[in-house]
Amino acid sequence: MNSQSPLANAEPSNAEEGAAPTSHKYFPGWTMLGIAATTQYLSAPGQSFSIAIFKDPMRATLDLTETQYSLAYAAATIVSACLLPFIGHLLDYWGARILLPLTATGLAIACFFMSQIETLTGLYIGFSLLRSLGQGALTLISVWMVGEWFERKRGRATALAGFGSAFSVMTIPFINNWLITHYGWQNGWIFYAATVAVCLILPGIFLVRNRPEDLGLHPDGIDPNQKPINDGIGSTKKFKGPVITTTIESWTVRQVLRDPTFWKLLSVITTHSLVGTGLVFHQISLLGSHGVPHNWAIRMMSFQAICATILMFPAGWITDRFPSRYILFFSMICLSLANLIILVLPAVWVVVFYAFFLGLTGSIFRSTATVVWINYYGRMNQGAVRGVAWSMMILASALGPLPVAISVDFFGSYNPVLILFSIMPLFAAAAVWSAHPPRLFKKQTETESEPVE
Repeated sequence: MNSQSPLANAEPSNAEEGAAPTSHKYFPGWTMLGIAATTQYLSAPGQSFSIAIFKDPMRATLDLTETQYSLAYAAATIVSACLLPFIGHLLDYWGARILLPLTATGLAIACFFMSQIETLTGLYIGFSLLRSLGQGALTLISVWMVGEWFERKRGRATALAGFGSAFSVMTIPFINNWLITHYGWQNGWIFYAATVAVCLILPGIFLVRNRPEDLGLHPDGIDPNQKPINDGIGSTKKFKGPVITTTIESWTVRQVLRDPTFWKLLSVITTHSLVGTGLVFHQISLLGSHGVPHNWAIRMMSFQAICATILMFPAGWITDRFPSRYILFFSMICLSLANLIILVLPAVWVVVFYAFFLGLTGSIFRSTATVVWINYYGRMNQGAVRGVAWSMMILASALGPLPVAISVDFFGSYNPVLILFSIMPLFAAAAVWSAHPPRLFKKQTETESEPVE
């Protein structure tokens, strides 16, 4: 199926005819970027930071334990992970123009279903729909769109789209808390069903285009046959920044899975997903056990998102200029420090540094860790490659809440899991340090614009 991607034959029509490139005062990629950011924001119903606010009132209504609720969440996340590679293949073949409205419709139905849940079985089904369509499919569609429409500005464009996700983390916990307090958790889910339906289905149908080549354009709106302009990223002689694999050199999923670099990169996103999900899912009770008030714990989610938002564009700027492996190494060190801070927390106000390091790690995760797959392995099969990588990432996130719940239920303390979460990122940091950009063809070691690694 990889070999049948429509991108393989996608060429700008004016280039085929030998005509001068079409002049566009406005590059449609910016519209796609706005839709991608909105999509990331409205993936919230399936994200941990949103579900975490519903946890206590839903547990009370359904009479569930921490472990029962966490197991339902974990099982649903595993279902999402198993479906994601298949969704990635469909995305490469059909594109976002078809999958975005279909996925948004499914997520709206899933949110309404959550409002009607009365049993543990219903919770398993509802979580499976939310995680598969929200955290899984919508997020994958969003970054796929950015990857198709941008290349040289991919790091910054991904960071801008990531503002939607960061703003979601910053605002959704407060919105959820307000909805649940004033209208109940059932009406909260109905609100999200209506919001997703209104904001994503129609733009997906009428505005989304899959690739710039469909409109006779090129990524970034720049014709590669014209003389390159030095836009600050690099020069025509030396391009100092990350290696970007061209479409022609794109890897298949089978080739990627045989590449050691893939597994080194994977260690970073799985560690971030497992540890980050575990912390966020239990953040209110985790911080409460260290004397942090309930309102403070919710505010720390927003402060973390504010930090991630402020640092998002600098992270994207750095992503376009420096090797990804160094940036990912730094993110793992920050994640380890965040866990150490909460483990020894000498005073309540120090929790601010915990939130800051998580926010910094999140900004890197939404920029560098997102574009590294398409930069290393190419555009043609990016949905399939990301689908495989993200399925493993989601599996890791499924496990994240469990060790935290087990630590509390069996040891009566969060300290054992915090020690574990402090050590895991150090191993990932050691692995990614040597994750050099791979070469599909051994002879292709140098190009006219030699990347500096």
